[in-house]
Amino acid sequence: MIPATLRTAYKAAQELANSDPILQIESAVDNRGRLISWATDLGFKRLIESGKLPFDYAWRPFVMPTGRYLQIRLSHSVLTISQVANPRRQPRSVRFRENGCVNNQPFFDFPDFATEQDVIGLPHLLLIHGHQELHFAHLTVPHPEHAKGFRYRSGNLMKIPHLVETSEPAVENTDADLDDLISLKEEIEKWRRDNDS
Repeated sequence: MIPATLRTAYKAAQELANSDPILQIESAVDNRGRLISWATDLGFKRLIESGKLPFDYAWRPFVMPTGRYLQIRLSHSVLTISQVANPRRQPRSVRFRENGCVNNQPFFDFPDFATEQDVIGLPHLLLIHGHQELHFAHLTVPHPEHAKGFRYRSGNLMKIPHLVETSEPAVENTDADLDDLISLKEEIEKWRRDNDS
């Protein structure tokens, strides 16, 4: 569902940008990532609300009150979504992501650090996808030290088989009941015998 949702979001953002001259001005083209981000958030919100993804979500405020981001709550962690230009680097450092990555940090197993080992929040996973162009998408576990990138990064999700929506007519159902098919074949053979064909 992830690749199909991302493809749909990118396509919707492009169609919206093409439909309005305001979104075709150079400064808007440079910031097309915002349209993609909003379309992606909408796509994942719909997946959750439809029950296709069995998770909860919430809109969390940024630490600086400049807006909100989509947080998907999994059973064992939280997931956020971000566009990046380089799939090997974490997105720009922002406070909520920094705080989430700290929950991915192992601590020393010394008695003096016992209180340090209490996890205050859920571990943070990150879905990253291409900036402007959808060439890649990865599920990641960000390293607590931003410069070190990721503790884990999946393979490129855009290269795995996935459902592709098409605008072409649906394929005609050619499945027939096997008994009906055998009966039809017997009737044809009987007709050929009766008519010397």
